[in-house]
Amino acid sequence: MGKSVQQCLEQLDIRKSVVGLATGAGAIYLLYKAIRAGIKCQPPLCTASPICIARLAIERERHGRDSGELRRLLNSLEYKQDEYAKSMILHSITRCVYLLEAEASACTTDDIVLVGTMLDDKDNSVKIQALNTLKAFSGIRKFRLKIQEQFIKVLELISTIWDSDLHVAGLRLLNNLPLPDFVHPQLRRVMPALMEILQSDYILAQVQAIRLLSYLAQKNDLLYDILNCQVHSNFLNLFQATQPGSLLFEVLVFAERLSEGRNTPHYRAVKWHYNEQSLHEALFGDESRLADRLLALVIHPEEEVQIQACKVIVSLQYPQDMRVRPSSCRTSHSYFNNGE
Repeated sequence: MGKSVQQCLEQLDIRKSVVGLATGAGAIYLLYKAIRAGIKCQPPLCTASPICIARLAIERERHGRDSGELRRLLNSLEYKQDEYAKSMILHSITRCVYLLEAEASACTTDDIVLVGTMLDDKDNSVKIQALNTLKAFSGIRKFRLKIQEQFIKVLELISTIWDSDLHVAGLRLLNNLPLPDFVHPQLRRVMPALMEILQSDYILAQVQAIRLLSYLAQKNDLLYDILNCQVHSNFLNLFQATQPGSLLFEVLVFAERLSEGRNTPHYRAVKWHYNEQSLHEALFGDESRLADRLLALVIHPEEEVQIQACKVIVSLQYPQDMRVRPSSCRTSHSYFNNGE
């Protein structure tokens, strides 16, 4: 096993035998043996690769046996490893958590704490892999509360390190679980960083950032912080029809939730003041050109973008508590009034 055809030929000393037998049945027989041996030779099992490990472990679990691979990987994290080794171990742990449900469920909260300590590593690749591993574990209900304890650390990472891959990994983790109220003060502090990620040119990070912002826009105590957050002068470029459909859809969902939130009686009961470069002014201010962008998106080739653009238009025309009585809507500064 584990030999090439050439090695099999050498082992059988076929070359020497064939030279010694120029003709005859002996040479034919030896050639037959060589070919047969070559066919039986299989490529070596790369048992060190994550794919092979996963295949072997899945096969064992399928037959009701614990492969022990996940436990071995977690134990190896406790030993001093270089950055590359830690990154690879965490990557393999993530694969095992997704593929080996029984073994992952048998892990403990101490394992979650151990993975969480990797967020303090000096190497960004280790941090990214640790975030991916925590996201994998977050699919198991009993670990969710323990993982939530890492949220403040995750927010700190995505707001202080400008690394797109780290942003994606951190935001995916945050988006995979409900955010507890105790992180709201920290969320206010990182709001400018989230807005910067949204306005970056890395679509995966942008989509994750706006999904988080859309979720936070539904929180009454965070809505003003989002609306008053400073944005770039070209913020409305996010609503251009040339943007990827997946991003456009999320941006429109965000706009709808902001529009609905600012029109609730609870929010309108307070006289809010916004800075001139705020998100509120970019979207809902008197000088905003959001209406033009929305009208262009009504004929977007992707249907879900069309529908969502229409929802934003409706939310701008009719405050949420008045939509059942459209005839009683008060006049506003919206471009959509007066039949436009």
